[in-house]
Formats: sequence, C-alpha cells, structure tokens
Amino acid sequence: FEGRDIIKKYVGIVLGQPPLEGEIDAPIMEHSIKKGQMIVHAKGKTALTSYKLIQQFKWYAFMEFQIHTGRTHQIRVHCKNIGNPLACDPLYGDGKSVLLSSFKKNYKLSKSEWEEKPVISRLALHSYELIFNDESGKRKDLIATVPKEFSALMNQLSKLSTT
Repeated sequence: FEGRDIIKKYVGIVLGQPPLEGEIDAPIMEHSIKKGQMIVHAKGKTALTSYKLIQQFKWYAFMEFQIHTGRTHQIRVHCKNIGNPLACDPLYGDGKSVLLSSFKKNYKLSKSEWEEKPVISRLALHSYELIFNDESGKRKDLIATVPKEFSALMNQLSKLSTT
C-alpha cells in the first residue's frame, strides 16, 4: 500500500448530479478544531481521487472511485468538496438514511409496519476491487460484491425517471 503499487477501487452512492468523470486533486488535512474530521486545505497532504459516473438517477448517482493516495476519509472529503457528498455520511454529508418515501410518490407503510425501514442507512461507500501483483509477479484482481442495500436502492431509483 505504501508503495502505491495496489490499485484500490470503490463504489459509492452520492447525492446530486456529479460530472461524468474526472479527478479531484485537493490536499487534505485534519480540521484544527474538529478532531477526527478532515478538510480540503492548501496546507494539507496531497490527495488524488479519480472518479467516473456509473449511473445517474434523479437525486442520486452511483459512482466508481479510485484513490491514488491514501488519506483518511479521502473519498468522503473529496465528494463533499465537489458538492456531492456520499449518501448517509454522518461526518461529511447530512447523515440521513435513505427512505423509500423520500423519492417514491404515494409511498405507504404496510399494515404490519410501525415505521418505515430505510433502504440504506449506512455510509454508501464500498471497497470493491483490489488489483495487485502477488509475490511471484502474477496479477491478482480481488472483487467484493456490491452490498445488497446498494442494489436495492439502485433498483428502486431506476424505476423512477432519470434527469
């Protein structure tokens, strides 16, 4: 990891309508007052994230990220910096769970439900691919399946009209 010989890719669901693809080259440092929270700042350490839009929905976007540096909360901070925070991010976004009622017209609870269950309530970021050469030089590509709550949300969003 330190030699940056490993390719690290993530997928995430962000709020809004981000650009189709690009790079975020914005230095990151710890907030001087809010310990544990990072900010983009000229005095920070170099941080580079590449991204591309996989699918755009009306209020959300499914994206792929590749980090070229390994700063704390790098993708989260960079998403906030471009105005598209990750869904359900309590530190860099609004932290709100995504409810079906928030985007589905005429949503009603079933008779057996007391309250609505969120489609997703955790940070909408998932490390899904590592690419590296093993000790014998053979290329390895490890992929972790997209979590079911991501798929469920995207399925519901795709039923609505896109932008």
